[in-house]
Amino acid sequence: MKIYSVNDPEFAAYGKVLGGYDTAELLNAMNRIAHPADGVAYEPGIDSLEKCSIINELRDRAYGGMPIQLGMCWGHNTKLNCLEYHRDSEINIGTTDFVLLLAKAEDFKDGKLDTSKVMAFEAPAGVCVEVYETSFHYAPCRNNADGFRVAIVLPKGTNTDKPAISDKNDEDKLLWARNKWLIAHAESSEAGAGAYVGLVGENIDISK
Repeated sequence: MKIYSVNDPEFAAYGKVLGGYDTAELLNAMNRIAHPADGVAYEPGIDSLEKCSIINELRDRAYGGMPIQLGMCWGHNTKLNCLEYHRDSEINIGTTDFVLLLAKAEDFKDGKLDTSKVMAFEAPAGVCVEVYETSFHYAPCRNNADGFRVAIVLPKGTNTDKPAISDKNDEDKLLWARNKWLIAHAESSEAGAGAYVGLVGENIDISK
């Protein structure tokens, strides 16, 4: 699989790089958080990160004054496993370079998305990367023993407790958490936990 850069023109359909943000304080705070013993950890909002001054700029500039949360996804991962989407953009900021595996919403048809449609984009450390609402995404990847730390900025409440609903349309079956719709690969742990299996084809592994 070819890995493009978020600075390449191919990324324009999936997101954009946001300029003018000083991320140094945030990166230092992220690096003080230890990696999980295994796999990937995620917290929607982390107090030590939300105390960084950049949160006010992200709230007012990137989200136009909307309430936001600043959390982190960190650990070790090289696989696709799942794709998710929200009703808004997501901003990612890594302490090191990392890879995003992305697909277009338009390629999710009849409840399935072929993983051959997924593209890989590398983001440089310290850069604010916006991933559009129409870009399916999931945990960052890094083919490195040191793992990754990526700040995740989203509207307040995203990825917290799922609302209690009954399924009245096909999309309702994908709702996995608040403002989080998820499609899983059959090989993923999420599928084993009951997530909707909608990814067909190879479970992409960038270590290969």
